[in-house]
Amino acid sequence: MTISITIIIVAVCVLVSYICFGNQELFQKLKHWPYAEVREKEWYRLISSGFIHGSWMHLLINMFVFWQFGEVVEARFRVEFGLLWGNLFYTLLFVVTVVLADIPSLLKHKDNVYYSAVGASGAVSGILFVNILFYPWNLLYLYAIIPIPGIIAGVLYLIYSSWASKNSRDNIDHDAHFYGALFGLLFTVMLKPTLFVDFINQLMHIPYFD
Repeated sequence: MTISITIIIVAVCVLVSYICFGNQELFQKLKHWPYAEVREKEWYRLISSGFIHGSWMHLLINMFVFWQFGEVVEARFRVEFGLLWGNLFYTLLFVVTVVLADIPSLLKHKDNVYYSAVGASGAVSGILFVNILFYPWNLLYLYAIIPIPGIIAGVLYLIYSSWASKNSRDNIDHDAHFYGALFGLLFTVMLKPTLFVDFINQLMHIPYFD
């Protein structure tokens, strides 16, 4: 029986988040806080912040989306790279994207003592967009109701995230969403450049939707 890396990551996120819900001191030590990362050299926060969440709703939404698309991407990684390397590369995809998705907000807010962020949203965006790389015309369901081809939903998502990072005041790290998606794609294509060729070939063959 093959161990699901996705389920292991979900379990770790749920456990660490649950512990932090009842331990604010630990929550404060683990969150993404650019001011402390730069001044105190607490670089571990770039990883630890991806495993904690601000609320049960934040956690459940992130983990549901991650589980839904992560299982598909994980299985495809095993097909493309074999069991051992597929598991390793998939794990690295999640961890590296957690870190890289935080870099833009680190640079933007390194002098802002009041800015902080938590959650796996950057990595989840990366996983979602790798799924789109593999299956660009598969339907995604907006609000679980409206069917939209993955490639179209992805483009709209990037446009919105880019706009929101400049204009929104909702305290959501939209930069992590945007760059997490891009870094996830880049990481996967660097592992196997022919995947991008396959992606372009799929785009050229628009399916018929009933």
